[in-house]
Amino acid sequence: MFMGEFQHNIDTKGRIIVPAKFREGLGNEFVITRGLDKCLFAYPMSEWRHLEEKLKKLPLTKKDARSFTRFFFSGAVECEVDKQGRINIPSPLRKYAELDKECVVIGVSNRIELWSQEKWDVYFEESEESFAEVAENMMDFDI
Repeated sequence: MFMGEFQHNIDTKGRIIVPAKFREGLGNEFVITRGLDKCLFAYPMSEWRHLEEKLKKLPLTKKDARSFTRFFFSGAVECEVDKQGRINIPSPLRKYAELDKECVVIGVSNRIELWSQEKWDVYFEESEESFAEVAENMMDFDI
């Protein structure tokens, strides 16, 4: 399980340090792709395969299913952690998530997310204001 929040800088070559706490869970090879809310999602290979199986079952005849799987898989790349604990994020993914310098890496249960510091700050501030309302709505899911 991934949890926690870490600040790291992305260098000019598009490399960022994966927090040591997350490296073991991700493994040497994992998948990174476009996430929701203009961040990136990174999944261990086992989680990626599980998610892939679920997405394969979506009906091809549904426009939303086709759109989502295109969005999700077209941005996906396999990554490896180098000896310094860094990964190289491809330019199209950096552009999508607007990762320039200051970044936030967070653990979200079965995945990690990479955010630009600016986008994370805005998201967190907006979410913090509505957290009680969101929590109340989650009661419908027995949480």
